[in-house]
Amino acid sequence: MIRVNRAALCYRDLLQLQGYYPRMKYPVILGHEVVGTIEEVGEGVTGFEPGERVISLLYAPDGTCEYCISGEEAYCHSRQGYSEELDGFFAEKARVKVTSLVKVPKEVSDEAAVLVPCVTGMIYRGIRRSGGIRPGEMVLVTGASGGVGIHAIQVAKALGAKVIGVTTSESKAPIVKKYADYVIVGRKFSEEAKKIGDVTLVIDTVGTPTIEESLKSLWMGGRLLQIGNVDPSQAYQLRLGYVILKDIKIVAHASATKRDALETLKLSTKIEPVIAATVSLDRINEGYELLKSGNKVGKVLVKP
Repeated sequence: MIRVNRAALCYRDLLQLQGYYPRMKYPVILGHEVVGTIEEVGEGVTGFEPGERVISLLYAPDGTCEYCISGEEAYCHSRQGYSEELDGFFAEKARVKVTSLVKVPKEVSDEAAVLVPCVTGMIYRGIRRSGGIRPGEMVLVTGASGGVGIHAIQVAKALGAKVIGVTTSESKAPIVKKYADYVIVGRKFSEEAKKIGDVTLVIDTVGTPTIEESLKSLWMGGRLLQIGNVDPSQAYQLRLGYVILKDIKIVAHASATKRDALETLKLSTKIEPVIAATVSLDRINEGYELLKSGNKVGKVLVKP
């Protein structure tokens, strides 16, 4: 049992409320991102003590299968998702399975820790799966002012990249510029990106509205890390010849493992949490309205 210190709102919550997650078991408490303090430890549980701060993965793996043993818990056949099969974290206290817990170092704030499971750790794993980042490599991030995008910029920078942040908002561009080396404003960004340099990794946090320009931005041999999917009802017609001739690697990605969480927590001192707002449980609908409006930069947190 943990006391919830911070939880976080995510665009996924809105998609869940629209019925795009068919594995959800009702009734269920939403909220899949959390940092909390352990209050009670179950019988037979070792390695964790009351008073320790922890984060949870987005899911609870069984901890015994070949994927779990090899450190790839994200592929566990028996995994159960928080706010899907298991109750989530929009609560004062929550029950969490020990197989999903990761300890938080003292020097990492609650605000930085809560970003790890679904934002910074997820981005870190995606970059790792796509081949990592070379020092000075040019990386482009779409949706750069969003809760994922603004932190994706910082993760890429912490790993040694030069980063182009893309936003559709002139008013948000100065904030993006605080973190990115270059900023492009507009829905058509590929030609301007090419003038800056050879983009060899795009972190697309938006989806169908940006994927075409994202692919066009890439130099030959580049990688597209596809994270965003703001409208699952839309389809994108991928031109295979274009991808083949440009030798493009596409990595789709949505979660983190304990390894990724631990390594990202070590990076967290180089990443500034960008928090658009913090709401209480009884004002959570205001947080959802802020998500829907798009009039924010960064993440919306919940403090019970």
